[in-house]
Amino acid sequence: MALEVITFGCRLNAYESEVIRAEATAAGLADAVIVNTCAVTSEAERQARQAIRRARRERPEARLIVTGCAAQIAPERYAAMAEVDQVLGNEEKLRRESYGASPRVLVQDIFAVKETATHLVDGFEGRARAFLQVQQGCDHRCTFCVIPLGRGNNRSVPMGDIVVQARRLIERGYREIVLTGVDITSYGADLPGAPKLGTLVKQILKHVPELERLRLSSIDSVEADRELLDVIADDTRLLPHLHLSLQAGDDLILKRMKRRHTRADAIAFCRKLRGLRPDIVFGADLIAGFPTETATMFERSLDLVEQCDLTYLHVFPFSPRPGTPAARMPQLGRRIVKERARRLRERGDQALRAHLDAEIGSRRRVLMESNEVGRTEQFTPVRLATKAEAGKILDLTIAAHDGRQLLAA
Repeated sequence: MALEVITFGCRLNAYESEVIRAEATAAGLADAVIVNTCAVTSEAERQARQAIRRARRERPEARLIVTGCAAQIAPERYAAMAEVDQVLGNEEKLRRESYGASPRVLVQDIFAVKETATHLVDGFEGRARAFLQVQQGCDHRCTFCVIPLGRGNNRSVPMGDIVVQARRLIERGYREIVLTGVDITSYGADLPGAPKLGTLVKQILKHVPELERLRLSSIDSVEADRELLDVIADDTRLLPHLHLSLQAGDDLILKRMKRRHTRADAIAFCRKLRGLRPDIVFGADLIAGFPTETATMFERSLDLVEQCDLTYLHVFPFSPRPGTPAARMPQLGRRIVKERARRLRERGDQALRAHLDAEIGSRRRVLMESNEVGRTEQFTPVRLATKAEAGKILDLTIAAHDGRQLLAA
């Protein structure tokens, strides 16, 4: 039977799953299921364990390998599962030799890894856009976040290697590339000359002129450099959509999270970007029910949706992760956490509907992700009345919406 890779979590994991597929195939692995896990919340880990058990029921003879952040952080937990044949760490999963006659648990200290490199990926299964890794790991230690334990410290891919891979993806027919990593606005701090993300973006656009659409994954606004703001303002190939790591709207909660921006910083950044690029839209990560959050503090997060004019919300009910400082802080009741998450999502739905209302009657260039659904340059989903070819970019008039997506005329 075929090799199957099941992916949870971020776009970096999606990118790495294609590396896993290529390296495992080259190693001769065939009848196998590889589960690439996420550890950002306890729910993500629960879903991964559920997928592992389901995969074993459906493919009892297949070799079952578990990897990704959850496996890196707690390899013993997954090695103890009767369904699992092998556990690989985040560095080991990208190596061909790991899929041969390796130990049952192969997980090294991720903080001992000092460099990273882009891998030559020819395509992304079932995807119209390509992901391109620019860095790995994170040097910051937000009190709620377990990801550095799974990814290690910041390690940037050399700029020349990124340009080569971008050109390779364009030659294979991709018209949109998404730059991805754990903390992409920290790009270059470990490289000679310490180039910034803005420099990298300019170099990609300069040296790959055939690239039609370049998109950024989640960024930390406090790290956005002057060159990045310049290219957002000046080059329309860098798409007008940014997903911001905001997390909260109250300054004391931000401080307890060990974030490096204030509420005023976030609002000022969004207003500045709108002045530079009026058609830009913002998404954001927001955590509901962080330890010690009062009702008044939570209201400031609700209000931030309007103050920053956010369009797409990723709402996370606070989930205490073992080994993080926030897990040792005074916790809120789960009912309160879930209720606040519900209210944040409701506010996000209202913001999305306002954006969709404003799009009616506009002309948008839409990259088709399937025969029926594509996304605008602002990342808004659009459904067509008739079928089109996936991967094509169409000029469409927006006629209506259904509350979740736009409908083309």
